[in-house]
Amino acid sequence: MNCEIICVGTELLLGDIVNTNSVYLSKELAKLGINVLYQSVVGDNDSRLEECIRKSLEKSDIIILTGGLGPTADDITKEVCCKALGFELEINEKQLRKIENYFCSKNIEMPESNKKQAYLPKSGYVLENNNGTAPGFAIEKNSKCIISLPGPPREMKPMFENGAKPILEKYSSAVLVSHNVRMIGIGEAKMAEDAGKLLDGENPTVAPYAKDGECLLRVTAKAKDKNTAEKMCSKILDEIYKKFSEYIYGIDIDGIEYAVVEKLKEKKLKVAFAESCTGGLCAKRITDVPGASQVFDCGVVSYANSIKNKLLNVREEDLEKYGAVSETVAKQMAKGVLELSGADIGVSITGIAGPDNDGSEKPVGLSYIAVAYKDEVVCTEFMTARKDRDYNRFANSSKAFDAVRKIIDKF
Repeated sequence: MNCEIICVGTELLLGDIVNTNSVYLSKELAKLGINVLYQSVVGDNDSRLEECIRKSLEKSDIIILTGGLGPTADDITKEVCCKALGFELEINEKQLRKIENYFCSKNIEMPESNKKQAYLPKSGYVLENNNGTAPGFAIEKNSKCIISLPGPPREMKPMFENGAKPILEKYSSAVLVSHNVRMIGIGEAKMAEDAGKLLDGENPTVAPYAKDGECLLRVTAKAKDKNTAEKMCSKILDEIYKKFSEYIYGIDIDGIEYAVVEKLKEKKLKVAFAESCTGGLCAKRITDVPGASQVFDCGVVSYANSIKNKLLNVREEDLEKYGAVSETVAKQMAKGVLELSGADIGVSITGIAGPDNDGSEKPVGLSYIAVAYKDEVVCTEFMTARKDRDYNRFANSSKAFDAVRKIIDKF
């Protein structure tokens, strides 16, 4: 089955809101084995939306729309969808009572305009909204299906999972299962080259992708059911592990910080960061992970040399002689934060994020990442060869997490 995603809202066209709905829906539809061939964004205009829907009906079996289900005059999705498929709207008393109760629970008088949200297509499926006032719907005619979901992701996602997904499953004759094997310390080109014939498979497929400071191989299998697809993926995943074990930090996780937190928990260890060029990004990323409080107590943003000296005991003469961006200073920063925090592992990052250098002859993108643990301190010189400040800061933080990941195994 072929599907098109249409996101409705002038604010999307103006760039006022980032369209994350298409990303989410594409991934979920792929899992169901439904092909997403087209994605469109349409403003709040009746004629343009109707034209888009009618063209979509000519080339797709399923249309999923998000947005335009609100109470205002420019919320037109229901009306246009019904017009395109020849459905009538009628008041749904159950949904009207639900909307009224929503406002009553907040001790707010319901605006008359919200009654508009209770008008739904006759003979359609109502998709309950337990996170807002806009119910969704699904209508089917002549082997075509239109599903309309609210725009806000916190409303759209649960409605898709609980309401739309069961309807879509009957349109799927197969399922797709994908796994992302995440790596760091190897470039995309080298990874693809070493993967060799694995990239030539048709089912499962293996595809390389580059991310900031890392890369991944995505393994995807299509089968009649999930268990069969998982078994197909498993064989390929085993081969990938054999080839890339030293670079792989996890499968289907959100980032290397998640892998590091889990490894620290397993060993009951704590880490502390002393950051210069990354400006606290490591501390931010680790505290984004639920449960980080078990492994992280302290982070120091020692941007100025005076702070490196006062808080981390970096010697003034070494700062003057070698500069802040140096192996000598990085090692002292790591030892300093280890002593300050009482953690098991102390990590430091000092570098030149760019776009300009620090007035020395050292290049933009150069950094030193040191790790202090037990009675040892190791340091790595890292060069991104880029003048992109955001990239350099993120890549440095990822490299620091990777250094921690490797040190944990020594405990």
